[in-house]
Amino acid sequence: MLDIEPDFMDPAHRLRHQRALARSLSKSGAVAHGEPAESAPGGGGSDGPPLADAELVQLHIRVIALENLVIAILAMGSDRQLELARDMADYISPRSGFTPHRLTIGAAEEMVSLVERAGRFRRGAPS
Repeated sequence: MLDIEPDFMDPAHRLRHQRALARSLSKSGAVAHGEPAESAPGGGGSDGPPLADAELVQLHIRVIALENLVIAILAMGSDRQLELARDMADYISPRSGFTPHRLTIGAAEEMVSLVERAGRFRRGAPS
């Protein structure tokens, strides 16, 4: 699997990473509890405040929780649903003539990994 862990030692990279996360949060509609949408990270575009370390940790925790929920759901899914998940990973993988993007490649690999990890929890799967 590709190493897509950001280098937080580089301040310029960290700032770009935080802005990208803020944009992602803004587009997904995620807003802190009780906070107006315009004060959410990235709510005013890319000139919003950078995410604090605590916010990055919370995002990391949420991603881990979501990964495990997806594994549980896939473990109970049909063979067709697992095939569809693999097809989606193939779909986002770079096609000939297009520039491969390491994050997309990593996402496709992670999707396949989730399907394979779910296989360990399927009924009748060897342990």
